[in-house]
Amino acid sequence: MLFGFKRLAAAVALAVPLAVLAPVPGASAAPTMDRAVTFRGAGGLTLHGTVVAPRGSRTPTPGIVLVGGSGPGPRAEYRAEAAAFARAGITTLVYDKRTAGYSTLHRDFGLLADDAAAGVAALRRVPGVDPDRVGLWGFSEGGWVAPLAAVRSGHVAFLVTLGAPGLSPLRTQTWYLTNLLRHNGISGSLVGAVAGPGARLVGGAGLFPEASYDPVPVLARLRMPVLALWGDHDVQVPPAESARILRRALAADPSVTIRFVAGAAHNGRRTGDGFDRLGGPTVAGHPTGTLAPGYVPAMTSWVHRVVAGHPPVSSAQRFPAQAAASRSPGHHRYDDAPVQVALIAVLVVAFAGSLVAGLALRRRPLPVPARRLSRWLAGCGLATVLGTLAFVLSVYVTGGAAAAPAVAGRAVPWLALQVLALATAALTASTAVVIVRGRATVLGAQRIRLTVLVAAGVLVAVWSARWGLLTP
Repeated sequence: MLFGFKRLAAAVALAVPLAVLAPVPGASAAPTMDRAVTFRGAGGLTLHGTVVAPRGSRTPTPGIVLVGGSGPGPRAEYRAEAAAFARAGITTLVYDKRTAGYSTLHRDFGLLADDAAAGVAALRRVPGVDPDRVGLWGFSEGGWVAPLAAVRSGHVAFLVTLGAPGLSPLRTQTWYLTNLLRHNGISGSLVGAVAGPGARLVGGAGLFPEASYDPVPVLARLRMPVLALWGDHDVQVPPAESARILRRALAADPSVTIRFVAGAAHNGRRTGDGFDRLGGPTVAGHPTGTLAPGYVPAMTSWVHRVVAGHPPVSSAQRFPAQAAASRSPGHHRYDDAPVQVALIAVLVVAFAGSLVAGLALRRRPLPVPARRLSRWLAGCGLATVLGTLAFVLSVYVTGGAAAAPAVAGRAVPWLALQVLALATAALTASTAVVIVRGRATVLGAQRIRLTVLVAAGVLVAVWSARWGLLTP
């Protein structure tokens, strides 16, 4: 948290690089007026929005279209930014994100970009807006979408991004989840499982939309001034890594300005640690936080300089330290989704089949120790595989909430799965001993069943080690 001297130092550090972005005369505190609009997005879908304009402007104003982050994205979520732009003399269009063709398991950045480009076209037609001075603002997911819209539109005069990811969506999400797990006091092998084999399986199985989207080719095609902002407490998108990528990808652009807002979270709002939001309204049950000092002036003053034909010289503020570097999910063939799915299917069939076969072979009973061991091995093995899959997937679906509660830095559900994995390994060894010693009593179909069961147990041990179930 930034309190006392640290907050003052951060404010001074931000003030120097933002000096070139000081407010311009006549660009603040104007009253605003709202106007409901509709326009046709991709595929002819009707989108609903609000044009927020400075009241009483006597000359055509610049304009900006706001492209929101992931989720349902109601326009109310970005009302503060829309009003701030309008008060600075910039007419703003904010609109509700489409629900058709957009869900947790499906999204198409191209579709969203076409919607944003349609918004640019709609704002350019609004009376009182200079059609040659309309730009885009993209937040978070919008940091992937808005650059694509700018390239496709051909009529975007400038681009502002907030919390734009320079990495793929899946790698960005795993970085956020590992941050969230650590913030909740969870460490150890679960973090590696989520960012490694779990991420590979989720992405390869098509359970994470646009998982491998690479923003760099689109960024390299941008030919308009760009302002890229990140909160210095951003814990959802790796700010330093993303800034480096954007600086390299946008090197050929006529004006690229990279800045970090002191005391700001991922959404540019006030925060103590990146996870909380201080003040501000509540939207959809979640606090949004008040706009961080320096956030709005950095954007509005930069826009006015650009539309006046005097974009600032390209520059990049010193990158803040990240708590941890992002991690590639890996490229080991063993972790490829088809291999994982096939292996999991084999294990489920082997364990479940053993339980069924045990009932079918009751007329050829096993000795009591072997019978009990086989049941426990099949049950523990099945629970280990299915439980691990369900738990890791739930971490993605719930944004890390499923990992609670934690004991001694370990998620309780994960500890239970580790116990099951260890028990499965021990039962596998014990069952193998029974097979060897019981050559005279374990015969025929029962012997085949136990041999298959032991083989499945060995595979589960290898699989468990890969997923981190056998490590602290």
